Amino acid sequence: MTSRRHRSLPDFEDRKVVDHYMDRLDTRGVSRRDFLALASAGLSASAAATALGLPSVAVADPSGKIAYLAWSASTEYNQLVSKGAEAASKALGQNYVFLDGQIDSTRQLNQFEQLTTSRAAGGFFNILDGSALRRVSKVAEDTKTYFGAIWDSVAWYTPFDAGEYYTLYAVPEEDDAHRRVSAEVLKAVTETFGGGDVVALTGTPGNWCETARNRGRDDAFKDFPKTKLVDKLPGKWLREESLRATEDLLSRNKNIVGIITQNDDEAQGALAALRNAGIKPGKDVFVGGADGTSLGSQAIKRGLQTATSGNSPVYTGALFAARIFDVTHGWQPRAAERQLYWRALTVTRDNIDSYIDRYVDNKDVEPFDYRKLSHVLHPNDWDPQADLYPIDVEHHWRGYPKPDGWSLPKAYAEAKARGELEAVKAEYADRNKIKFDGPSPNRKA
Repeated sequence: MTSRRHRSLPDFEDRKVVDHYMDRLDTRGVSRRDFLALASAGLSASAAATALGLPSVAVADPSGKIAYLAWSASTEYNQLVSKGAEAASKALGQNYVFLDGQIDSTRQLNQFEQLTTSRAAGGFFNILDGSALRRVSKVAEDTKTYFGAIWDSVAWYTPFDAGEYYTLYAVPEEDDAHRRVSAEVLKAVTETFGGGDVVALTGTPGNWCETARNRGRDDAFKDFPKTKLVDKLPGKWLREESLRATEDLLSRNKNIVGIITQNDDEAQGALAALRNAGIKPGKDVFVGGADGTSLGSQAIKRGLQTATSGNSPVYTGALFAARIFDVTHGWQPRAAERQLYWRALTVTRDNIDSYIDRYVDNKDVEPFDYRKLSHVLHPNDWDPQADLYPIDVEHHWRGYPKPDGWSLPKAYAEAKARGELEAVKAEYADRNKIKFDGPSPNRKA
C-alpha cells in the first residue's frame, strides 16, 4: 500500500510538474526554490495531497500575514523590531503587518483575536501586560494560530503551559547584558571623577526585563565600590516620561555623575533633561542605555552616551518572523527550542563604528541573511546568526516566588534531564557562522 501511494505522487524533480502544482496550490509569494525547500523539509506529500484533493492534509497559506503586536509604536525599539520582521517576512514570501497596541494590553488582545479571523500565519507580541498571554494562548489554541512573545510574561508561565501554538518565548539574557553596560558607565565615572553618585531610570515595575536589568545594574556596582546608586525613578521605557523623571532626579540630587537607564528611549529622555539643565552628557554625567537603537548608537558616536546593549531590535523581529514561517510550514521545534536567549553586544565608542555600519547606517544593506534564519528553507545550513541558546527556566525566573504546586513542565523537564538544552546550545553554536558582531553577510567585500 505504501509503495502504491508513493508511485501516485507527482515527480517534483520535473520543473513542469512543479509549475503545474504551484498553479493549482495557493502559492502566491513562493518561488520554485521555496516550494522545493518545503518538499525537502518533508512537506511534499502534504503539498501533493492538497493539490490532489486528499483529505486531512494541509499546507499553510504562504500569503498569510505575519503580525508584530507591539505595546506601542512610539518607541524606536518597536519601530526597529518591526523593520526586521517586515524585511524577514518579505524575504520569506510572507505578508506583514505592524499593529500598535497604544499602551493597552486589552487592545493588543483584541488585535490578536481579529488577526485570527484573517488569513494570518501568526504573530508575535511585545506585550504591555504579560498576564494577557494566558488569554492569548487560549485564543491561539482555539483558532490554531501560532504566536510568540518577547519581554514580558507571567512569572513561571511557559509555552508548555499554553500549548503547542505558543511556539517561542525569546529574550536577550538581560542580567548579563545590562551588567556589562552599567559597568561601562561606572568605569567612566570612576576613571573621570574617582567615583560618585549615580541615579537610575527604571521601567515598568514587575516586568521581567525591568527586573533583570535592575539586577544586572545592581550587580555591576559590586566591582566599583567608589560609586553609589543614590536614587531612581520609573521612565516606563518612554522618552517623555524619562525626561520628566530625570528632571526630578536632578532636582533631588545635586552631585549626579552617572545615569543608568533601562533602554535607549529612556536614555534619550535623560540626555534631553541634561542639556536643558546645562549639564554636558559624556563629560559632566555619563549615561548608559540598552537595546542598541539608532538614536542610542548615534549618541554614543557623538560622545553623549557611554554604552548600550546591542541586542539589535532588527534581529528580534527577524527571529520571530522566521519562527512563525517555519512552524506554519511544517517544522517542529524541540522542547529546548521553544524558550531562547541570545547574547547582546556591549556597544561603546570602541566598537560603535562597526555596529553603526551593520545595524544603523547600513546604506540599505540588510544586517542578516533572513532566509538562513528559516529551518524549512535551509535545513542543512540554517544559521541563528547570533549566540542563541536555550533558557533555563528556573534561572530565568529567579527572584519571583513559584506558584503553589509549580513544577517544571513535563516536556521541558524530560528534555533537560536527557541533556537536550546543552545539546541544542552546542548545535546552535556550531551552526553560527554569521557572527552577530561581524560584518553583514550581505556586505560585498
